[in-house]
Amino acid sequence: MTTILAAGDHFVRSSLFTDRLRPVAPDAAFRELTLPWPVEPFGAVAEVHEASGTEAQLIEALDGVDICVTQMAPLTERILGASPGLRLFCVGRGGPVNANLAAATRHGVVVTFAPGRNAAATAEHTVALMLAAARRVPAAHQDLTAGVWRGDYYRYDSVGPELEGSTVGIVGHGAVGSRVARIVRGFGARVLVADPYADAADLAPADRVDLPELMRRSSFVTVHARATPKTEGLLSRELIGLMPPGGVLVNCARGSLLDYDAVCDALDEGRLFGAAFDVFPEEPLPAGSRLRRTPNVVMTPHLAGAGKQTAHNASALVAGEVARFLAGRAPAHCANPEVLRTRS
Repeated sequence: MTTILAAGDHFVRSSLFTDRLRPVAPDAAFRELTLPWPVEPFGAVAEVHEASGTEAQLIEALDGVDICVTQMAPLTERILGASPGLRLFCVGRGGPVNANLAAATRHGVVVTFAPGRNAAATAEHTVALMLAAARRVPAAHQDLTAGVWRGDYYRYDSVGPELEGSTVGIVGHGAVGSRVARIVRGFGARVLVADPYADAADLAPADRVDLPELMRRSSFVTVHARATPKTEGLLSRELIGLMPPGGVLVNCARGSLLDYDAVCDALDEGRLFGAAFDVFPEEPLPAGSRLRRTPNVVMTPHLAGAGKQTAHNASALVAGEVARFLAGRAPAHCANPEVLRTRS
């Protein structure tokens, strides 16, 4: 009998996994484990990043388990060495950053992931932050709750850009960026895209530009690139300095992608109108962060993907991978495909 561990958390619950899995694995035995995220922040666990739970906790839970489905559980060298029966580790998030892929391959464990599971939620959150920063929504709300009527926000020098008629520059045109493009076009915005990997069929030639041109021409810039060693610091001080006066910069991707000090300088000097961030170089945001005292910054605590449908999408994508695995078919999204050649 196949034994499946559903290592959920307080967002993608274990019950969501098991409810999706029972129809595709009716003869399996199920176990459930609840990890502490997001009640407790994720972090590094041994050699993997952005994980929740401990190695000891997972080693105990994986005893006799063939398949583990999770969002945040760590998969480390130590865990793999203590779990000889494990064959499949399904991560219900856009990238398996909580899994040691090299070690999993050595141990013959297939690792899958769930790209696009939070694309709609992140795109919607991105546009919400654009509007909140351009229209001073958080600051105006705080003033009103404090009993202050800020009619002076209506002064010409105090108002921000509107989406209709503006150019929105999208850095990265994948599952999230392409949705943002579709939404802001509905507002009447012109879209420019900088992404060397974007599907040419999805874009008019005039909409594809290099990154410096995008920065020069865009009143709104939003970042949706993947965090890799090549994209670290992608939006440098020099590139941020190319944005038109009064622009708005948004990042709902990863904190490593841009120079936050350069953004703070541009805001302090009045070159940018506003900025909005859901991700940061260090999370949680440190008490002494400069972002806390820079004007016209809107911030949320890495919540862009926090929609109910995202949780259901994650469990559905994971269940699909388990169904394919049990049927002897290749996974749709395998993070270590070399292990498939070893197993075949």
